[in-house]
Amino acid sequence: MKYGLRILVADSDPSIQRFLHANLKASGYEVIVAVDGEEALGKTERELPDLVILDSMLSKVDAVDACRRIRDWSQVPIIMLSNRDDGVNEVQCLDLGADDYISKPFGIDELLARVRVVLRRAKPQTVTPSPTYTSGELVVNFARWCVTIGNNEIELTPIEFSLLQQLVLNAGKVLTNSMLLKKVWGPDYYSETHYIHVFIARLRKKLESDPKKPKYILTKPGVGYYFANSK
Repeated sequence: MKYGLRILVADSDPSIQRFLHANLKASGYEVIVAVDGEEALGKTERELPDLVILDSMLSKVDAVDACRRIRDWSQVPIIMLSNRDDGVNEVQCLDLGADDYISKPFGIDELLARVRVVLRRAKPQTVTPSPTYTSGELVVNFARWCVTIGNNEIELTPIEFSLLQQLVLNAGKVLTNSMLLKKVWGPDYYSETHYIHVFIARLRKKLESDPKKPKYILTKPGVGYYFANSK
């Protein structure tokens, strides 16, 4: 059992709804169903699920807008289900604020694996020797999973925090794309290098005063990324 973890599934196709509901429930999750984007937004706000699964072809409020509006106030993990003909590709799904995507058609084993990974990333996993890391005005609190710059708290999704955590724990050391993918997403994501590029861009947008001239998260061309060691 998943100890009461709740997943909201938003899909306008009744057959997909039944398929996801039955398999997620059989795996121990509590499932909340929404038939369109408007209902998904309302139930996300009222029910506060642990994970949201959004089909990219929702009606009333489309998935693109729904994802953006959820991200305006919540860091709940989001998985997008993308269709070949919806015009939304993998990078766009991540750019919108989603934590992961799955292209249709997909198998239930793949979906459940992605669900487990995303939910696992929503909880702190790494035990660190110090509860905080400080670089100038930037403070990363590992115990509280909190990031502040000056007096402002920066809202990060679980995967954004996990990625930042790997970088700051290895400050001054270049981490390759494959190393970051393995540490943050798991070994099954070794070839998904676009994940790294999208999430690094998201972190820079939130942390850097000028994302085009970053002072915290730096690039080693052709190798990977590293966090500037300037405590």
